[in-house]
Amino acid sequence: MPELKRAAEPFVFFSRLNLPELTGLKAATIPQLLGLIKEATGAAIYHHTHSFLQQHDAFVSEPLNDFAYWVSSAVGDVRLGEKLAAIDTVQFSSIHEIRAAIVSVIEGHLKESPLAQFRFSGEGEEFHFIKSVSFIYSLGRQAYTLKEFLDILKQVSVDCIYFHFIEAKLRLDHNDNDFSSWIRLSLGDEATAGLISRLDPYIQSLDGLKNSIVSIVEKRIGCLCRS
Repeated sequence: MPELKRAAEPFVFFSRLNLPELTGLKAATIPQLLGLIKEATGAAIYHHTHSFLQQHDAFVSEPLNDFAYWVSSAVGDVRLGEKLAAIDTVQFSSIHEIRAAIVSVIEGHLKESPLAQFRFSGEGEEFHFIKSVSFIYSLGRQAYTLKEFLDILKQVSVDCIYFHFIEAKLRLDHNDNDFSSWIRLSLGDEATAGLISRLDPYIQSLDGLKNSIVSIVEKRIGCLCRS
């Protein structure tokens, strides 16, 4: 096998444990929800727009968020729920941008339908804001070459995949996922980094996402070995 390029800095694999924590903030009406969305921490916005990815390994047909579900089911404003559900979170690179999009949709809806401000949830059905508290830890594994990266990638859990591909990119305001960034910057492999960057985590399970990344890297190593 031809010698693969060795990076000066290794890729260090991390994972995370996630603990949901109540913030004490709750809303019974759409205006209250709007005000608290503006006030809530990024960790809370992150939780309510991405918890479905952490909790489900099955295919989800379209991105979900807790705000859309609550205004539809608890407040009964199905139209606003549809508008919020239509927000494509994958197009945003930061929690700030996602928050701004949600605020814009709700404010626009309240202007178009002023009576929506008088809708309210029943007792016990208020929206309770929860934030995601993550505990990040090293797996004690690192890779200098694409082959070493592949071997470790096959062994790590989907929590590791989630952290490096989804959480680190969005919640920590990175421009790209950690895998693509390292492959591009440390190995100089723009083609492989680009293929991984274009994977959509919202239309497949975390296991499916992991398998897709493994497949891309395996094909790349195969091409390098034949060259």
